[in-house]
Amino acid sequence: MTDTRQMTAADILAQRLYRAGVRFAFGMPGGEVLALIDALARAGIEFVLAKHENAAGFMAEGVYHRTGAPALLVTTVGPGALNAVNVVENARQDRVPMIVLSGAIDPAEAATYTHQVLDQREVFRPVTKASFTFDAGAAAAIADKAVAIATEGRPGPVHIDVPISVASAPVPARPVFDRKDAAPLQPADGGDLAQARRWLAAAERPVIVMGLDAMNQNAGAAIRDFAESFGAPVISTYKAKGLIPEDHPLSLGAAGLSPKADRLLLPLLAEADLIICAGYDPIEMRVGWRDPWDAATVPVIDITAAPNHHYMHQAGVNFVADCGATLATLALGVTPRAAWGDRIARLKSELAAAFPRDEDWGPAAVIDTCMTALPEGTLATADSGAHRILLSQMWRCTEPRGLMQSSGLCTMGCAVPLAIGAALAAPERHVVSFSGDAGFLMVAGELATAAELRTPAIFVVFVDASLALIDLKQRQMGLNSNGVDFEGPDIAAIGRAFGGAGHTVRNRAELQDALQAAMAETRFTVIAAVIDRKSYDGRL
Repeated sequence: MTDTRQMTAADILAQRLYRAGVRFAFGMPGGEVLALIDALARAGIEFVLAKHENAAGFMAEGVYHRTGAPALLVTTVGPGALNAVNVVENARQDRVPMIVLSGAIDPAEAATYTHQVLDQREVFRPVTKASFTFDAGAAAAIADKAVAIATEGRPGPVHIDVPISVASAPVPARPVFDRKDAAPLQPADGGDLAQARRWLAAAERPVIVMGLDAMNQNAGAAIRDFAESFGAPVISTYKAKGLIPEDHPLSLGAAGLSPKADRLLLPLLAEADLIICAGYDPIEMRVGWRDPWDAATVPVIDITAAPNHHYMHQAGVNFVADCGATLATLALGVTPRAAWGDRIARLKSELAAAFPRDEDWGPAAVIDTCMTALPEGTLATADSGAHRILLSQMWRCTEPRGLMQSSGLCTMGCAVPLAIGAALAAPERHVVSFSGDAGFLMVAGELATAAELRTPAIFVVFVDASLALIDLKQRQMGLNSNGVDFEGPDIAAIGRAFGGAGHTVRNRAELQDALQAAMAETRFTVIAAVIDRKSYDGRL
């Protein structure tokens, strides 16, 4: 039977999102978004019911990391929308293109009605790149603007408030907006480009620092080729891990969070006679990376997607341009002179020695056993906490987005929903999530979502019944342990209660067996790895 129903404003929005590659939406419905969810389904976008809006946003991000399409989060009015503020700010700081659709009371109704009425656009304005009120007469333009703003430059979240009556309002046939991406920008000939080339031609000890901009511009191959041509070692931020495979001779892994790693990596910058920031966005970095070089005494070339308003560092030459195109332009006609000798190989050995893998049992043993047992190409997610610092140094990524985490905002509870989203979008891949027990308990209810989606993700939980990183900081400050220890429940039993498999392990052999069993499952598995509360001392 032919569908003669007239197109609605929500249909226009849903179809534009589908053309942008969106296939999944995540959230919790309310009466205010039912017409919107129905339109998404008609467009071919599956709505996934999460158990909390914050977790729904991370599931959406997990899908984005596998598909490249904007993450889509749907919230109902009032408390539903406000529950999402954390994950939306996380998307802003982690440069994740996210479309946030919130149901809204119609303006005429709100004039004489107060229940759950608040200015949601004002709430989202400081944590998004833009916020719109959806309008039937401008539905196509608003939908296209939202996608464009979310994905262009430094990606980020865009919010659309969708009044109830607007979503279901009929709209006449209109020309469809579908703006094409601009061509990659590269520096024009001139003084800055000439200066940068002179510095590159004279450099014997160049260093590359790469980050989120480079990852979002898919600049890995360009950076690798440039690094190989000029013999330049590459330091990465955590989120950009794997943009150059970490088994590459010039890859020095990630920096910015582990004091042990930074004590080895920062001196290399002091030895460099040229520093190239290739898509380096310092939003992930800590205080040790504030002014890590003096741009008045060492040449620094900064290639970014947005102007430097952060002032975490300065550079002698700044290009707001595409990272890959700029490196190719910079290298034209320049003869390499690299003379690092064996310095980089020695530094890689020192970094490996700083994070040994051979302990009998503890957090490093858990990570090492997982890396050994799980097949190459396994996707990983990491929650915030002490384990993330260690994991991010030890887990080797051979592809971008192979380790997903919250690096800008550092939100606890992100690893489980990130893994659910990644597993949903890439069912052919093994996915493992690493959480501390406190972060895991924040989102344990999402195991119900994993069960409903029948995802065989593996959730590894470091069980020490403590906020280990905060406890370590208290002791480093000479303070008594206070407010960091708790009586932990049976984590494995929680997994079984939600319909998955659950194992408690206390040594490498038990963990190995649990991982083998998990890979044979068609449902999710929770592995509770019990470690001592002080296991991270001296390791970070």
